Amino acid sequence: MRIRAAVAAVTGALTLSAFAVPAVQADEKPAADLSVPSGAEVFGGAPAEAGAPTATARAAEVPVIKKVVVNGGKNIVVGTESKQKFTIAITTSSPSGIADAFAYLWHGHIDEVDGFLGPTQEYGDCKVSADPTTSTCTLSVTVDPRSDDLYTSSLAGTWNVGVGALADTGGKEDFVWNDFQAKTRVQRFSKLTVNASPEPVKKGKTITVTGKLTRANWDTGTYKGYTNQPVKLQFKKKGATSYTTVKTVKTSSTGTLKTTVKAAADGYWRYSFAGTSTTPAVSATGDYLDVK
Repeated sequence: MRIRAAVAAVTGALTLSAFAVPAVQADEKPAADLSVPSGAEVFGGAPAEAGAPTATARAAEVPVIKKVVVNGGKNIVVGTESKQKFTIAITTSSPSGIADAFAYLWHGHIDEVDGFLGPTQEYGDCKVSADPTTSTCTLSVTVDPRSDDLYTSSLAGTWNVGVGALADTGGKEDFVWNDFQAKTRVQRFSKLTVNASPEPVKKGKTITVTGKLTRANWDTGTYKGYTNQPVKLQFKKKGATSYTTVKTVKTSSTGTLKTTVKAAADGYWRYSFAGTSTTPAVSATGDYLDVK
């Protein structure tokens, strides 16, 4: 019925038209002929058009995609070592019900794809709702930053979500396919540190608060400083339940932070970064300062 096995075999890897890709060195990019799979390759037939006659002269049945949720609605954040697993849930309906669904993430231009993340299983895990015509099909995707999945940091940001669904008619042409069904973000994991000194310190004296904002560099497999970014210096008085912002400091060319303030009371100092489209928000663990 379908060439699903060939598509599933490229899970977590960049996809060539032949569904294969050579190892990528840190300073290299894959070939320019990357591509996303087609509905015909996945479901084994040509896409149907609503109302169009088929070989049996019946009207084609085209499923409707109602909702797509990637990673529970959260951004996908990937570091330099740990594999990250997320799901894509597709809610879709068709008069005869749903036989299967497929989904994947891709980056770049449809004619010049430079990133692909596909599911780890051959078939979607489909659960029929109270309405027998509607199902929610879930597929799992695993991203390994040590492989060719994310071979360069320029892949961070917005990715397209391609989705397909097959009607439960027994006809391999009764499917819908959309390479631009939704969008999601794949981000570079971030870290933030803080240190307030000297300690202990007398009330009213100047303290120096240092830190560093870094994020995953997928080209090198290391963490590099995030430059020229606004970061909030925050303070939480001993016994309080929340932080208040004292000032905003920008990171240096190496991602470091440094500023001075007056010590007024015992409490916790931290830096907090709001995040960008390519890098998630992060707050440092508060550093307690004893004021005499």
